Amino acid sequence: MGGCAGSRRRRLSDSEGEETVREPRPPLLDHQGAHWKNAVGFWLLGLCNNFSYVVMLSAAHDILSHERTSGNQSHVDPGPAPIPHNSSSRFDCNSVSTAAVLLADILPTLVIKLLAPLGLHLLPYSPRVLVSGICAAGSFVLVAFSHSVGTSLCGVVLASISSGLGEVTFLSLTAFYPRAVISWWSSGTGGAGLLGALSYLGLTQAGLSPQQTLLSMLGIPALLLASYFLLLTSPEAQDPGGEEEAESSARQPLIRTEAPESKPGSSSSLSLRERWTVFKGLLWYIVPLVVVYFAEYFINQGLFELLFFRNTSLSHAQQYRWYQMLYQAGVFASRSSLRCCHIRFTWALALLQCLNLAFLLADVWFGFLPSIYFVFLIILYEGLLGGAAYVNTFHNIALETSDEHREFAMAATCISDTLGISLSGLLALPLHDFLCQLS
Repeated sequence: MGGCAGSRRRRLSDSEGEETVREPRPPLLDHQGAHWKNAVGFWLLGLCNNFSYVVMLSAAHDILSHERTSGNQSHVDPGPAPIPHNSSSRFDCNSVSTAAVLLADILPTLVIKLLAPLGLHLLPYSPRVLVSGICAAGSFVLVAFSHSVGTSLCGVVLASISSGLGEVTFLSLTAFYPRAVISWWSSGTGGAGLLGALSYLGLTQAGLSPQQTLLSMLGIPALLLASYFLLLTSPEAQDPGGEEEAESSARQPLIRTEAPESKPGSSSSLSLRERWTVFKGLLWYIVPLVVVYFAEYFINQGLFELLFFRNTSLSHAQQYRWYQMLYQAGVFASRSSLRCCHIRFTWALALLQCLNLAFLLADVWFGFLPSIYFVFLIILYEGLLGGAAYVNTFHNIALETSDEHREFAMAATCISDTLGISLSGLLALPLHDFLCQLS
């Protein structure tokens, strides 16, 4: 973000409750230029913010499968799958479930999102973004040079802090821009899933060591900082309603209020009672999003490792990476579909995702699917449901909350996916141990 625009936006974000002098609305050409800069900026922020989180999940099987080798190689190895840790089981199991990596990748995020609605708004945006970028870079370096699984999990924790702090920060920041940036942010997070999983799969398949692969991704945190500080324009000249103002006015407000609407930025002045009232109104969207993420991450980190097909040329580690990549491809497609398809009732997506979980759990137990390609299709469909639930939830909330509540509502709803993922990780660990003990 350059020049005066950058300084004006930083004054607004660093002192959210302060009044700022409005400048005349810019010419149409400048307005269109600002629109595209903000659109690209939020897409890149979504991409960079979730990238390290996705890469750590894609590397989960490798992190838990191998010890440190000699020389400069990381303990994770892209080569053929090792001898099963539990040879008495019909599954090729690691001694620890990949859900352990999921928990390290999500529990710090859960803590951040639980505390965020209470006081994170008091911390200026710029320092939050700096901390997020530094933690992302640190996660890549720490895992790349790790000598043990424990050290690698510490690196995963740094990725979780980066992703969680960034998501709360950038979703809150959307309250100061046209609502259309939410779809760009969501598409960027979907792109992070696809590009993160695909880059890890592609670079390791091409022969790079995981250490080299992780170090090659250090440009992502730098891109995140550049997108925030150099690309986004001042939000003061933006119209929060944008092209969807007419649609918003025709919708029933999520939170009824007789007070006149104020511009975003007054989140810090909301009383605890007002915050609780807003939160109760959000439960209609929070609960189904929790269920969607619980089901899909129970599949991803509880069942992916156990959906192992021996009648294919792919090793166990390669199968796991393909599962992750296809899931993220589905997420990216559906998170980018908001302009084509709006879904009002996200409960339907939660139900369909639970049916996915039940079907794949039954296949793990009975082994009735004859080919891995059937699983590939189901996982792609799973990603489509998960991405659609995310983008439509935040889109609906943006339309149905007043300007004065929107920043808090976005930050509070962030807890949904993290809570569902955390619960799935906690349940996936004992399930892994139980199934791997079966002969």
